[in-house]
Amino acid sequence: MTEELFLGDSYLKEFRAGVKRIDGREVVLDGTAFYPGGGGQPADKGSLGIGPVNAAVVDARREGRGIVHVLDRAIPDTVKELEGTLDWERRYAHMRYHTALHVLSGVIWREFGAKVTGGQMRPDHARMDFSFPGEWTAEAVREIQRRANEALAENRPVKVYELPREEALSNPDLIRTQVNLVPERVKTVRIVEIENLDTQADGGTHVANTREVGNIEITAHKSKGRQNKRVELVLR
Repeated sequence: MTEELFLGDSYLKEFRAGVKRIDGREVVLDGTAFYPGGGGQPADKGSLGIGPVNAAVVDARREGRGIVHVLDRAIPDTVKELEGTLDWERRYAHMRYHTALHVLSGVIWREFGAKVTGGQMRPDHARMDFSFPGEWTAEAVREIQRRANEALAENRPVKVYELPREEALSNPDLIRTQVNLVPERVKTVRIVEIENLDTQADGGTHVANTREVGNIEITAHKSKGRQNKRVELVLR
């Protein structure tokens, strides 16, 4: 089992952990700050090393109850402990975009009753799909952007806490995707709350306050079907 250190502290950039398994270019640790990808957020990159041993982490993934770090080169299987360093600029960009998508989700849910159908973020852009019940016009898109930026400018705290699975899944405001994405293995659901705007079940990393996000600029929008719509955005 790998302790997911990023769940308790999204700002953890460096850490030291014991080695549970080394198999060529794949390493499992007893704890990690590397996010393994999921929910539209890519896996972290960075490095693992100790003394003269050092390798780049090019990918990370969940495997059972552990997190596998994929390296750019094999390291000796005699290593018992490793120090990890995140590519912080990349991770922090993902945190900003992830929180921006939650703000956008909160605005379109509160103002238009639209549910999220998909989303994806990168270090320099993001997209979100949702089921939009009203008329899809350029004016509606501008209004979504305006209201989202107003919410960001209000410096809202972003809180993280946990609820029992049954309590979380019984609240429709916490699971607002079209499909419930909470795996059956999860018995305690992690909640990310943007004060007075958005509260969702979420396992990713976020900034601590909306002031860290900046401003949303919707760069493109399109219809993906009768109701399903997509916006693409960058942060300024």
